Amino acid sequence: VQLQASGGGLVQPGGSLRLSCAASGFTFSNSWMYWGRQTPGKGREWVSAISSSGITTDYQTSFEGRFTISRDNAKKILYLQINSLRPEDTALYFCARDRGLTMRGQGTQVTVSS
Repeated sequence: VQLQASGGGLVQPGGSLRLSCAASGFTFSNSWMYWGRQTPGKGREWVSAISSSGITTDYQTSFEGRFTISRDNAKKILYLQINSLRPEDTALYFCARDRGLTMRGQGTQVTVSS
């Protein structure tokens, strides 16, 4: 099983990023998928979830509005669009196969700074 996140980087406050997570080694189209993030201060936290079909999405309350999760089952890729980035969004973002974020990939670093 591999979950390879990409798309992070240094971005100014107010900017946007689209993160991607390429999945392999399991039946992606049958799996709910999750995005999480980790910071030194808050530790690991769940950001968003999406059903196997992509029809149902869920967000932690504090991430609703600026974060959008989506997926392409044909390409086996999970996405996270983040708009209006804030310095406090600085974190290591990763995708996972479970809500507990234990089955996760290595992540991609997002740094929001002017």
